Amino acid sequence: MSTAPQYRPHYTVADYQLWDGDWELWNGTAVAMTPSPFGRHARINGRVATAFNNAIDAADCRAAVLVEIDWIVANDTVLRPDLTIVCGEPPDRHVEETPAVVVEILSPSTRERDLTFKKTVYQQNGVPWYIIVDPDTESIQPLRLNADSQYELAPFSNTLSIDICQDCALEVKIDRLF
Repeated sequence: MSTAPQYRPHYTVADYQLWDGDWELWNGTAVAMTPSPFGRHARINGRVATAFNNAIDAADCRAAVLVEIDWIVANDTVLRPDLTIVCGEPPDRHVEETPAVVVEILSPSTRERDLTFKKTVYQQNGVPWYIIVDPDTESIQPLRLNADSQYELAPFSNTLSIDICQDCALEVKIDRLF
């Protein structure tokens, strides 16, 4: 058995921007994205985007709903949430500021990633709202950061009330996502 150390490259955003295909970058490690979502996943993502767009319009809020856009978290970390909401105008290229909301729709191939690594990254980087949508159980978990910078489950019924962008109170209708 060899005692030589195993070489593990540590990639950066500059490397990432040269790659072909769909990738995320996790703390310097290249992670292949799964194939594009199936119909049910894509339909739910569209419905979530519509629900948030309607809530933003009703609140006359300056925020943008972005679907599958790269968020450059750090020089060695790039994630692509299913849905991202940013305050103000959408960026010309990638999201580089902490989003107001991140939504991940679970699938068999992403479930573990979304519930562990990505949740930790979102929490550590101060994403105020992380909303997990589970098509299998037709349920959502709206998680918000508490005063201790930990995610806690937010109360909701058919409507999710959330505050974003310092002055936007959204009423997101979630009763028709599935």
